[in-house]
Amino acid sequence: MAGDSNIAPVSTVTPRAADWSNRLNRIANLKTFHIPPVVVGNAADIKLGKSMVLEWQTEGMFQVACTPDVYTSSQLAFEASREFFARPTSEKLSYVSDLTFAGYIASGEELTAGEADSSEIFTLVKDLPLTDKRVQDGWPGHGPVPWPSSTFKEALQKYLRELGSIGDRLLQLISLGLGLQNLNALKSIANDGWHHARVLRYPPTSSQSSRGTGSHTDYGFLVIITQDDAGGLSIRPPINGEIRNRNWLPSESSDGMYEDSEEWNYVKPVRSTLVVFPGDMFQLLTDGTLLSTPHKVHLTQKERYSLAYFHEPNFQQIIKPFNNADSMDFVHYGEHVTNMFLRGYPERITSKRINHENRMDTLVKLKTKSISNFARMHNVRNR
Repeated sequence: MAGDSNIAPVSTVTPRAADWSNRLNRIANLKTFHIPPVVVGNAADIKLGKSMVLEWQTEGMFQVACTPDVYTSSQLAFEASREFFARPTSEKLSYVSDLTFAGYIASGEELTAGEADSSEIFTLVKDLPLTDKRVQDGWPGHGPVPWPSSTFKEALQKYLRELGSIGDRLLQLISLGLGLQNLNALKSIANDGWHHARVLRYPPTSSQSSRGTGSHTDYGFLVIITQDDAGGLSIRPPINGEIRNRNWLPSESSDGMYEDSEEWNYVKPVRSTLVVFPGDMFQLLTDGTLLSTPHKVHLTQKERYSLAYFHEPNFQQIIKPFNNADSMDFVHYGEHVTNMFLRGYPERITSKRINHENRMDTLVKLKTKSISNFARMHNVRNR
């Protein structure tokens, strides 16, 4: 895990509980921030970062204003996505990979808490050629993306590059907001990160179902959502005294938690903004100072498109609480993300190949190497 010996205690940031005086059908009161083109660590950056941290601790999410160029790229990405999802199902099903979890996922194939979700999805992972050493060495989930067209590829890759730049700057600002003396303490964790994305199409609600996606937290690091004007997204902010599972542990899945309780806030779509919230790795890194945000999607009267971008750690990164050196709670990110995909898609051709070829054995070797490097770099006993 990246960082330095001068990291200030994360506990200096005091969480605040949300106001539940009007909790029924409450619309999330999200602040919208404008992030600078370059983060330098000056007083304005520190103030902005602290405001972002406080917003996460209060509402669980904040918004970021898009520049005109980013907004244009988002619309081109949506346009290319609509063209793809309008194709016949038989054609869409051909865009899958047995090497990576990239490609098409049909409606009902994805389960949350054992119940089928309505969304159909195109997943994008790091696009690696077959000649890449990681692919040749059999790293699980590594390989080419089965792009459905050059237009789709160009539009999505351009937009994801822009989201990647935003993700790096957000990590720098959050580092400042948490009082970390190293501006790049969080960003360095995501160097050559296993960034990936999911383009989602939700059908209109029907008499059979209004379920889009069941309640869950996201297993990764930093989540950036682009949504159209259809709506349907709800979030659950931090609540005093409420148990939040450590979703990275097999025994503590957050899927389906609090699904039918009242304390959910509707996220009203705002044109030319992104919604940003922490995933499970932030909860682990900060030892619970920042909680992974539960969210779910209900179907509405119209078709809904969204793009979920995950700004992730390096595949070989060890994630451990910054300020709890004695904690035995850590994950090897590559093992973690692979297990999450295997849990979500046990019958997918990719999962079957990983298991058939014993690719998890390769992952054990990668994890052992990462733990050894982590222990040497941080001068701690290899546990």
